[in-house]
This record gives sequence, C-alpha cells and structure tokens, in this order.
Amino acid sequence: MSSPGLGPEQQALVDALNAEHAAVFGYGLVAAFSNPARGDEVSADTAAHRARRDATIDALTAANVTPPVAAAGYTVPFPVTDPVSAAQLAVQIETDVAVAWRSVVERATTEPTRGTAVDALTESALRGARWRVNLGVAPPTVALPGQP
Repeated sequence: MSSPGLGPEQQALVDALNAEHAAVFGYGLVAAFSNPARGDEVSADTAAHRARRDATIDALTAANVTPPVAAAGYTVPFPVTDPVSAAQLAVQIETDVAVAWRSVVERATTEPTRGTAVDALTESALRGARWRVNLGVAPPTVALPGQP
C-alpha cells in the first residue's frame, strides 16, 4: 500500500517495516509449532526481525516519516500445524522479507539506506537457506534472493 507524499526510498522502507512486523508475528507461529530442538534458532531469528523492525522504525522516524504500526493480526499462506509446516512458514517469512529489502536496495538513494538494505537482504537469505536445509530442500539457496 502506497503512502501519499513519500518518495520511493521512504515507501520501500515503509513496506520493509510492514514485512518485518509480519515476520515477528509469523515467528510466533513458528515458535509455537516448531521442533523444540530448533528453539534457539527460532528465538535468534525472532530477535533479528525485532531488531531490524526497531531499527527501521528509528530510520523512518529520523526521516520524519510516521512508521506504520503492526497490524492486530496477519494471515498466513497455509495452515501451520506441525514442525514441518512451521519450518515452511519460516522459509516463506524469509522469502517475503527478502523481497521487501531487495526493493529497498533498488530504491535507496543514500548509501546508509542501501547498506542497511543489503545487510537485511543478506541476513534474510541466510536464514531462509538454513530453514531450507532443515527441510531437506536442495539446493537450499536461491540465485537471486528477494526476486519477486
């Protein structure tokens, strides 16, 4: 959803923030249904998305853009009922976040924003690859992370 009066870089950051809000929500489901042995991974991934969300809120606020708040709830693309579907949701979350941050890379007009976006895209691609390994997907990486 486009916000009136925002430039392409700011709109991309707003979209990335919305993706991070959704990721934090989604990892709550992942945590509820994932294999308990993956608890540390789920906690670390959730913390990474919270930190990225908070940093994006700070960046938007510094740019005099009112950051969107998280929605009351989010729709997941499929039922999450067991460890396998939880891991599949984690892959989907990382894929969605990568798409959002790639958009920021493409629309960034400043080096700090571009650098932040490249870092976020890289981190998301790595987390997604790790979850694909957990699911036994081969190859676990994608050629161009974040490509819609």
